[in-house]
Amino acid sequence: MTLRLNVDSISWKRHFREVANSFGDLVPVVKGNGYGFGRATLMSHAASIANEIAVGSVFEAHEVPKNCVAIVLTPAGVELPESLPANTILTVGSLSHVENLRKKSWHGSVIVKLRSSMNRYGANKDELTDVLAALKNAGLTQVGWSIHPPLDGDPNDHLTEIRNWILQISSELPWFVSHIDASGITQLRQEFAKRIIRARSGTALWLGDKSMTHLMADVLDLRSVGQGETVGYRNIKIKQDGAIAMIGAGTSHGVHLVGAELSPFHFNQQRLELVEPSHMHTSMVFIPKGEKLPQVGDYVDVQQPLTRVYPDIISWI
Repeated sequence: MTLRLNVDSISWKRHFREVANSFGDLVPVVKGNGYGFGRATLMSHAASIANEIAVGSVFEAHEVPKNCVAIVLTPAGVELPESLPANTILTVGSLSHVENLRKKSWHGSVIVKLRSSMNRYGANKDELTDVLAALKNAGLTQVGWSIHPPLDGDPNDHLTEIRNWILQISSELPWFVSHIDASGITQLRQEFAKRIIRARSGTALWLGDKSMTHLMADVLDLRSVGQGETVGYRNIKIKQDGAIAMIGAGTSHGVHLVGAELSPFHFNQQRLELVEPSHMHTSMVFIPKGEKLPQVGDYVDVQQPLTRVYPDIISWI
């Protein structure tokens, strides 16, 4: 049972360095599943280019190397881990976020998140005055502003959102922005030469060209089946003669359908039909009689976003 990620290490390291250099003042993001590589793997690379590393939640902050500052992107809920490093920078975007920290008697540095068209976290202009006043009352120190436009849409619109916020706020504190490419960051820095514009990057920094990585899973078993036989957890009835291959990857690896209904597995440049949705450590696929069969020990290709999967083995080749 293996979900394997092969990485072209020379191309990957070159891409990582080129993207980091193109952004200049960059805060690398290491969160969630570590973009398929695992957070522990990426932390050392992040620490080689920056003194601050952004993580997804307060529960990931303790993994940041001790010589670096953890910047937590998601506002903290009602729970704070006891192991939270004292130099951690948290994010707040509402009165309730500030109140959560006050109730936990946490006194430290925060970045104030501003509302974008993403409409997720962040204060809008009508709420901002109250949030800033609450920060002072709670004994929290603001060290920056944050804005996070959506992924989709016109990049020029995203730049306009950021510009509008910068123009509304008179402050010397740095701005932390996401989902803006290197050319957009350069443009903002030229327009606001007296402001500090800091880029945050995760996906663009760690993933890049898909040709650098190859995700695959091994075939654990293979057997012939006839029309009318039933297989799987749900006793799926087979509609024609063929074979069932058991693939060693499933929901425990973060492997799911592609879109609403497509199998993520490919062999011999053809998509393999799932018998039923993947379950835990195994996926069952059907190959019609007459088509080329993968053999036990072979690997099939897996089509999944690396931001979702948890490989058993990562091979840097």
